[in-house]
Amino acid sequence: MSRKILNNNYLSMLCAELAMLLDAGMTIADCVQILIDDEPDKKGKEVLQTLLNSLDDGHTLSTSLKNSTHFPSYMIHMVEVGEKTGRVVETLKALSEYYERQIRLAVTIKNSILYPAVLLVLMIVVVLILIIQVLPIFNEVFSRLGTQMSPLAINLMQFGDWLGNAAITIATVFAALFVLLALMFIIPALRKGIGRCLANTFGHRGVFGKVAASRFVFAMRLAMASGLEITEAINTAAAVSAGSKAVENKHKKCIKLIEDGNPLSDSLTVSGILTPQEGKMLTIGARSGKSDEAMAEIARRSDINARESIDRIVARIEPTLVVVSSAIVGIILLSVMLPLMGIMTALG
Repeated sequence: MSRKILNNNYLSMLCAELAMLLDAGMTIADCVQILIDDEPDKKGKEVLQTLLNSLDDGHTLSTSLKNSTHFPSYMIHMVEVGEKTGRVVETLKALSEYYERQIRLAVTIKNSILYPAVLLVLMIVVVLILIIQVLPIFNEVFSRLGTQMSPLAINLMQFGDWLGNAAITIATVFAALFVLLALMFIIPALRKGIGRCLANTFGHRGVFGKVAASRFVFAMRLAMASGLEITEAINTAAAVSAGSKAVENKHKKCIKLIEDGNPLSDSLTVSGILTPQEGKMLTIGARSGKSDEAMAEIARRSDINARESIDRIVARIEPTLVVVSSAIVGIILLSVMLPLMGIMTALG
């Protein structure tokens, strides 16, 4: 079986099931054995069996997860923290919620990109058909009538001819892009490098910045629930959510403010990680002795805010694409039909 990291859906279910069984008073080895007995997937059984073998050798859950090589380093680290603080069940529950949230966010982003991309492709296809296939037919009709199309229609037709002549070059470019995407999928280092470049350019702006902040807050909430000291919790959350230099600088600024003796809420707000309203909520939570609950509520609101921001962008893109495509098609058709109507009127 290939040694690849398990997907978020499996990790969320696994953490939730382990938390329920451990909360019932079972040993971790018994919990894993029950999961093996109930696991319908062969590969899943192999992963769990590897985990159980390590547990039977006397290793802790975090060490067994590490030995398996199928589990992400973040999960391993948080379970290790939970073992040190005696809050394994709480940590597993928080991890389950964390990976479930990652699934929701990934689905939101995927759906937000997919539909506008399909609309864009359809728009391009319709326009290409018009300028490559339809306009030459009208040009022939105009020639037989002893006249010609409008200058705009002629220029568009000539552009279509150029596209037809450059079909091999265009196909080569698209093939190269496809190969690049395939290499990104196959080579993690390349995918990470390109992703890092894009993150440095866009990762701290607009909706991308909100997504990064949402990830940080949720990871911070998990770290605090696991009993981590504040500075270590920030470092752990930063390792999960960092994607651009600008975001990383915010994390470093926050840690510096904490080390200088500033309260957590002020440090997170001044560094730009939390909004003033979120910082106020965290301050109230600290004063009431409920910082964990306050951070959990901030994480929930941050998640909703990130997804709503994505939805708002999509809500603008969809009608924009429809209007633009309709306008382009309309202009192309009018550039042909108006002169034709003038000829028909003259003949009439």
